[in-house]
Amino acid sequence: MDPPRNTQGPAPDCLRSGRHHDSLSTTPRPRVPVPELPDIVTYVEALGERIVGARLEDVRLKSPFLLRSFDPPLAGAKGRVVREIDRIGKRIVIGLEDELWLVIHLMIAGRFHWKPPAAKLGSKINLAAFDFAAGTLLLTEAGSKKRASLHVVGARADLDQFRRGGVDVRIATTAEFAERLQVENHTLKRSLTDPRFFDGIGNAYSDEILHAARLSPLKLTSKLTDDEIAGLHTAAVRTLDAWIVRFREQRSGAFPEKVTAFRPEMAVHGRFGQPCPDCGAPVQRIRYADNETNYCARCQTGGRLLADRAMSRLLRDDWPRSLDEL
Repeated sequence: MDPPRNTQGPAPDCLRSGRHHDSLSTTPRPRVPVPELPDIVTYVEALGERIVGARLEDVRLKSPFLLRSFDPPLAGAKGRVVREIDRIGKRIVIGLEDELWLVIHLMIAGRFHWKPPAAKLGSKINLAAFDFAAGTLLLTEAGSKKRASLHVVGARADLDQFRRGGVDVRIATTAEFAERLQVENHTLKRSLTDPRFFDGIGNAYSDEILHAARLSPLKLTSKLTDDEIAGLHTAAVRTLDAWIVRFREQRSGAFPEKVTAFRPEMAVHGRFGQPCPDCGAPVQRIRYADNETNYCARCQTGGRLLADRAMSRLLRDDWPRSLDEL
């Protein structure tokens, strides 16, 4: 099933704005900066530098809704040494001595912050504090909807419950990538962001990958040529690796405090109406639910604007077909 259509509300009075075209509605919607693979890898590296080999002195919970498991108890983590930091998809796994793991899912608005030892849990966005001798790892979550989660796991085999099945495109062969991409027939946007197929790719980096590959986000996976699949795989690996390296260089040993899916250096994601860095054409968008897909019509669709099906029915022949009609 591909992204849901927007069938709510009247059609906008005017869709021709001189430089860009909004494929759904002009009503502003909140941006949803979900941490994705490069962000999670950056957290894993920064945490590894600070807490592997350190003893977890205390865990303080401010929100009881964060903890989603009861056996083994969270209290059992106190006093144990951190042996490893890993990730499962978009979840971060803190491995403690004697077979105990803390599995943390940041979801949409969850973030980590490294603070001085015994940092207070006063702010309403603070969910938990993990205390070490060298500092406190704060887990925060902005917004009224609390979706972040913490599970305590007592056996390595039990970590499998958090695996969605997606492969890491950075280590997959092109053949493995092709098999996952075409196991079901969906749009490229849907397939790249489905955790059953691919690991850690979300709304932001799928936009960047598809722009780098020069492919439409709405192209069906069954319609791809072998060359297009190979090019998409290469673009995915290069895009994700480039951002991981960029984040590593930007933080320069510091803890990553500004994790967001909207970066000024991005080519298309979050840059609606701004010029494409490669061709200068205005970046376009498709809106659905709380998400927004960004693309360059000139680079990715041969100049054709991608119309939402519901809005196309409403506007019929008044829908601009290409950049030249704007």
